[in-house]
Amino acid sequence: MQVNGYIKKWPMFFVLALTSVFSLVVIARYAVISFSEPASAVSTSTRRELTKNTIESVHRGSILDRNGKPLAVATNFYHFGVTPSAVEQKNSKLFAHTVAPILNEKESTILRILEDNKDASFVYLKKKIDQSTYDELKRACDRNGYNSSVVRFDRIPGRVYPENGLASQLVGFMGADGNGLAGIEYSMQDTLSPMIGESGEEVQGKNIYLTIDANLQSQLEKVATEAMESTQAASLMLVAADAKNGEILSYISYPSVNLNDYTTASKEEMIDRPAAESYEPGSVFKIFTVASLLDEGVISPDDKFVCDGIYERRTSSGERVQITCLGSHGSITARDALKYSCNDALAQMSERVESEVFLKKIRSFGFGSKTGVELPGETAGSVRETNDRYWSARSKPTIAIGQEIAVSALQMIQAATAIANGGVPVQLTFIHKITDEKDVEEFSHEPVLKERVLKESTAKYLLSCMETVAQSGTGTKASLGDISIGVKTGTAQMADAKNGGYSTTDFLSNCIAVFPVENPEIILYIVIEKAKGETYAGRIVAPVINKAANTIIDHLGMSRRGASSLAHSGKISIPKDPPITFKDTVPNFKGFSKRQILPLFDRKDIHIKIVGDGGWVTDQKPAPGTPITGNMEIELVFK
Repeated sequence: MQVNGYIKKWPMFFVLALTSVFSLVVIARYAVISFSEPASAVSTSTRRELTKNTIESVHRGSILDRNGKPLAVATNFYHFGVTPSAVEQKNSKLFAHTVAPILNEKESTILRILEDNKDASFVYLKKKIDQSTYDELKRACDRNGYNSSVVRFDRIPGRVYPENGLASQLVGFMGADGNGLAGIEYSMQDTLSPMIGESGEEVQGKNIYLTIDANLQSQLEKVATEAMESTQAASLMLVAADAKNGEILSYISYPSVNLNDYTTASKEEMIDRPAAESYEPGSVFKIFTVASLLDEGVISPDDKFVCDGIYERRTSSGERVQITCLGSHGSITARDALKYSCNDALAQMSERVESEVFLKKIRSFGFGSKTGVELPGETAGSVRETNDRYWSARSKPTIAIGQEIAVSALQMIQAATAIANGGVPVQLTFIHKITDEKDVEEFSHEPVLKERVLKESTAKYLLSCMETVAQSGTGTKASLGDISIGVKTGTAQMADAKNGGYSTTDFLSNCIAVFPVENPEIILYIVIEKAKGETYAGRIVAPVINKAANTIIDHLGMSRRGASSLAHSGKISIPKDPPITFKDTVPNFKGFSKRQILPLFDRKDIHIKIVGDGGWVTDQKPAPGTPITGNMEIELVFK
């Protein structure tokens, strides 16, 4: 083949020239990249500038309780650094002597850092110093001539949590980069700290008012702490909600963390248990089983079930089901079954409903789904399907008594709103309102009612059954006496993570309460895990429900049954103080006010000496009953 006749010379020259130009461009580009600032350095400096602009342009909003008490407030922190060589020229010892006391460090520590980094262009001496330390340090540096060539202060976004560990898992915390890392700080990041627009103008985050009442939260945390200490439990959850509108009034997860020192927290302290932990609730779940079966019409309030202490059944395929009970309760109704927490009767009830119908009803309460609250990491729990490989003849009666099902504390509260509200559940929430930087309201929570899951008559019947449990059943230690309360207790064996199956030593004790029964206002739920010694829920969690409920009632000023009620005109008459009369002995002045003893100064036969500046007489000399003599001095001590 004759190649020269196929390829023309001038196109070949053109291609070669084009290739040469392209190669030169590539080489030149590579040289620029090779000899310029490293990519990582460019990225770092650019990022630093972007971060600086972001910090200066975005002001993070605050998190407050429902009454405006600050729970998370924006502040500034500073990283303090130096150029070691510049310090050396100024006199390292004098520098260390100047800054060490302000930084709460030893002079030797500062000198060692400078010596170890003498060849470095820059080194941080201390990070995250607060505003007051910065102000003092800045004045000292300016006074000694340590300018920007010697020292540097890098301002970083900060967060102060005035209430320390109060509702810590709910509030959450913010990281050093200005982003929320947990709780509301994380889930409401875009509201608290909006993104900067293209114009780069200053942006102010919104203020979030939570539904919790900080004062009530503090009081209930004391109740929870006492419960943790008395039971020596591994963990505890305590949640209180407004039954009418779904607002969470108190949210406790122990152990908890001090938000101002979250970097030292353990893994256990960081867990948001009411939202993220799923578990088998045990007998507390029986109220939802009875509600489901009664609402489906497969049982009635008058139906009788005979409990002989054990539920046994053998299927046609030969599978044997056996569930033990705490005792032999004889012939009982559904009300009695809840009162005595009878496993046998509940298992018998479950035989009357198709598995799919039962599971669908359970899911209608919200089990098996996230509640949708404004918290990250919420669990959906677990409700088995009949085609699940673990489904067996035992599953339905076992679920009926609160096993083979996984729930969260928030799901239990959510489901209880259906019983408290006449069959209609209400959406739970942690957001009471949202305001702008001038505290102008932009959002205010309104109750969100869900689809009806129970007939009103069913809900009322379950409330009356729960009241029976408190009056004469397993929950008597939760009874309030002067305010009606409905409860259900439950004790469940916890899973054995190491060996599989159920633990023989670890138990979960829980109790749910609704009060007042005739017009439910509050839903209260407590879970205590791995208590030492006594684990029976009726003995360890029911008393805590009693204390917590009384705390809530007193805090909210709820009317107690039998409390005195008086009509008053609004006019108050203050009687005049009776005159102090002397006979032969000195009167008893204890408890008298300064105003009452003023007339004594007009007397000529005695001298009054005042000691202290209090409002009331607490002591006197001479003692009451001492014979009076001429020109006697009477000393009155006020406190």
